[in-house]
Amino acid sequence: MANPSATTADGSVPRANTSARGAATLSANDYARLEDRDLAAQAVQGREGAFRELLARYERPIFSLVFRMVRDRSLAEDLAQEAFIRAFNAIGSYNPSFKFSNWILKIANNHTIDYLRKRRLDTVSIHGSPHASNAQEEARTRLVLEDHQERPDAFVENRELGSEIEEAIGLLRPEYRTVVLLRHVEGYSYEEIADTLGLPLGTVKTYIHRARNELKKSLAHLAP
Repeated sequence: MANPSATTADGSVPRANTSARGAATLSANDYARLEDRDLAAQAVQGREGAFRELLARYERPIFSLVFRMVRDRSLAEDLAQEAFIRAFNAIGSYNPSFKFSNWILKIANNHTIDYLRKRRLDTVSIHGSPHASNAQEEARTRLVLEDHQERPDAFVENRELGSEIEEAIGLLRPEYRTVVLLRHVEGYSYEEIADTLGLPLGTVKTYIHRARNELKKSLAHLAP
C-alpha cells in the first residue's frame, strides 16, 4: 500500500504556522495515549510529535474516503496530503468541544469536493477499502447499495454490475456522492454524517434520498 502520509517536500510533517514553544517533553508513547483534543492542543504549540500522532491516526480514514471519491490512488494520495496540510495549518481553529475526526474529515471532504467540481471525475470505488488486509475486511467495507431496513425494494444486489454502479455514482453531485459513501461504505449514521459534514440532519436525509432516486433511475435498465 502506498503511504498517503502528509509530508512536505523535505520529508517532514507539515506543521501549523506556529513555532514550538520550548523543547517537546513527551515521548511518542506519551502522545499515543493522549486524546485527539489534547493532541490538537499540543499541535497548536508546534509539537511535531502531536502532528505525527494525529497523522498516524487519521491518514487511513482520510485516504480511504478520498480514494473512493476519486478512484485514483496517486491522486488520492495528493489530495489527502493537501488536506492534512490544510488541517495542520489551521489547527488553531479547531474547537475541542467537537470531535476532531469530524473536523478533519470535513476538511478532507471539502477539499476533494472542490477538486471534483473543477475536474469532473466519473467514477468512484465501490469495492473494499484499499487498506483491507483480508477478504473478510474487504467484504465488510464494500459499497452495498441496498439497505433492507430502509429500502426493502433495493435496486442493486449483484456486485458483478460494479462498473455500471461506479459510473452512476460518479455522475452524482459531489455532495450526494459523499453522503452515499459515508452511509453505505463507512457505515455512518445520519447523525454522524450531519456532524462530520456540518450539515443539518434534514439536509443529509434529503441528499441520501435524492442520491438513491438518481441511482435508481440511472440503473433502471439493470432491473430484472
